[in-house]
Amino acid sequence: MSPLLTDRIAGHACENPEAIAVVDRRESVTYGDFWERVRRTGAGMNGMRRVAVLPTSDVGSLVAVTAAMASGIGVVLLHRHLLPGQFGRVVELAAPDVVIAAQQQHRRVASLGWPGPVVGLDGRGPHGSPTEGGELLVGITSGSTGEPKLFVRNQRSWARTLDRSDAVFDVRRGDRVSTPGVLDHTHFLYGALHGLTRGAAVDVRPAVDALNSGATHLYSVPTIAWDVVRADVGPVGSVREVLSSAARWPESGRRTLQNVLPNASLVHFYGASELSFVSYDRGVNPGAGTLFDGVEARIVDGVVHVRSDMVFDGYLTDGGLAGGPVDGWMTVGDRGSVDGSSLTLFGRNSETLIRGGLNVELAPIEHAALSISGVLEAGVVAIPDARFGEVPALALVVSAGAPPVERIRRSLREALPAPSVPTRILVVPALPRTPRGKLDRQALGATFATERTASSTTNHTVSAPPSKR
Repeated sequence: MSPLLTDRIAGHACENPEAIAVVDRRESVTYGDFWERVRRTGAGMNGMRRVAVLPTSDVGSLVAVTAAMASGIGVVLLHRHLLPGQFGRVVELAAPDVVIAAQQQHRRVASLGWPGPVVGLDGRGPHGSPTEGGELLVGITSGSTGEPKLFVRNQRSWARTLDRSDAVFDVRRGDRVSTPGVLDHTHFLYGALHGLTRGAAVDVRPAVDALNSGATHLYSVPTIAWDVVRADVGPVGSVREVLSSAARWPESGRRTLQNVLPNASLVHFYGASELSFVSYDRGVNPGAGTLFDGVEARIVDGVVHVRSDMVFDGYLTDGGLAGGPVDGWMTVGDRGSVDGSSLTLFGRNSETLIRGGLNVELAPIEHAALSISGVLEAGVVAIPDARFGEVPALALVVSAGAPPVERIRRSLREALPAPSVPTRILVVPALPRTPRGKLDRQALGATFATERTASSTTNHTVSAPPSKR
């Protein structure tokens, strides 16, 4: 049995208590101090089943998450883009005993409908302990209807994921691991916790601050890599590895980051909230990814299916867990091909894009647009973006009395989470359709690729590509 996540952190706190554990904008704490705060916070959670945490990039957020995990209490990981209705649904399904948030987040939590968020918990007595099969994390991913989907990971699956990180990534005791993204993103939360299990100093400040302080590792998504390049901080020779996830990292972006971090091995890994790690690649132009040890992949009707000991338990629903692996196999709809231990990805089969590391479902955007008076048809596609990888673009068919595009944009900002708000809105006479009458997203994408002068403030009409008949 591999040590569970918090057992590994506790070991470093015992063996090397004076080493730096976490650095944020306001404080730097040692492993000894960090674990004492974890122990006391866990005691304050004694008797609870689940706690919801709305984390920021600070020591307190990591303490709260680690304390719950160390006490065998499920962590409901909230994120800053939840709308009030979505938050209500999450609370209804997960039923947390308490919502923990930093003081500056209290107004935000209150606006979502929770009356009394707490900054932290403090106790002097005992607390619970985790078990291998016990619930560790209830995370939130988008659903095709706009309702959040709550995925459940257990202690064992995270322990196995940590084993793979230890085998593939070169993080050592005394290293400095930069996790500059907000900790409500599981990629950065996992990066911080993995760093702690290795005895490294975890730096949750912005990437430039960490790089200027001698970071040896940078957890990244293509958006952050772009920001580092634009910040003109290089070359930085201390970084040995960049660990990136989310949308495909293009060669041009890798090459420019390599100039800034000349000694870094550029590692990009493919996975999902439900699957954990699947494959990884290294270098500026690596080609196909290599499956992580213990991961099986097969192709069914062109779609990648995965089996490993890291996959999730299922989605939390009114009736309990559902939609989990079948005979150990699970897919999130990505298309690809497998050749031995090599996996080549062709893109998402479902109607989803990845904006700066965040999944964005297209259907809820179309639904929100169609709820606006005067909008007759709506179609959303992913278009390339230099900073975010890809962003949503919206095409509309409207009636004569429809509001102008800028008013439509304001309505969408009120109805959608920020990552889902389209960056471009185009009014067209008709949406391209397939022979079966479905939206032809490929043809619509071609429309946006050729029409680069669309106005974002006034209605602009162009001819759509002909439907496929």
